[in-house]
Amino acid sequence: MMIQVKNLWHIYEGRKEALRGVNFEMGREIVALVGPNGSGKTTLAKHLNGLLKPTRGDVIIDGMNTKEHSVAELSKLVGYVFQNPEHMFFEESIFKEVAFGPKNLGLSPEEIEERVKWALKKVNLKGYEERTPYSLSGGEKQRLAIACVLSMKPKYLILDEPTTGLDERSAESVKEIIKSLYEEGHGILFITHEMDLVLELAQRVVLLYKGEKVFDGPTDEFFSIELRNYGLDKPELLRISFSIGTGFVRNVEEFIGRFLR
Repeated sequence: MMIQVKNLWHIYEGRKEALRGVNFEMGREIVALVGPNGSGKTTLAKHLNGLLKPTRGDVIIDGMNTKEHSVAELSKLVGYVFQNPEHMFFEESIFKEVAFGPKNLGLSPEEIEERVKWALKKVNLKGYEERTPYSLSGGEKQRLAIACVLSMKPKYLILDEPTTGLDERSAESVKEIIKSLYEEGHGILFITHEMDLVLELAQRVVLLYKGEKVFDGPTDEFFSIELRNYGLDKPELLRISFSIGTGFVRNVEEFIGRFLR
């Protein structure tokens, strides 16, 4: 079980080099993909399920080269949740929305119904089957988008800015879903500009800058580099912790615990 990106270059029309020689691997882990605007984050993510094909290099998903397989085939392995979930919706009911992917896989009506019920329960939308997707709140739409992907039962999930624009309660719900999916064996990559989210969730961080990978390593090592050189900054908790010599901490509870030992 492995995603492999080998010497990936992507050049858009007009000769803009969006990615330049990126090498990257991930398995069953939670990876944050970060970098300033225009660094190539979304371009890289769209290669992981075949939405984009390499100009040079290769992307291999569990042994399948994306150059040789369609998006439909790759969607069985990699699910992609877009930054704006409404771009994923076009059915009149939530049930039909979540059933769309499994239906296209040619599954039986019984299997489709089972997957829809499972996915909606997973994202706390059980009982919403007959509502229209556009009647939901922002956080509910985000969870519905995740359910649409989960109903395909992929091994890997790509989430583009999963908590951006959500209120605190909705963001917490999405974060709990991510943690739960990882515990169940999924590999998860999320794109974000929110360093607090990186601190809380990521086991590993990949930093892109001007189309190149400039860092790939554990979260604690990521927050020890000079992030301002890349248009980023440490979360306030870490700035305080580092300034008083406490070192790397994930949350307030861990920070306080250092003083109670």
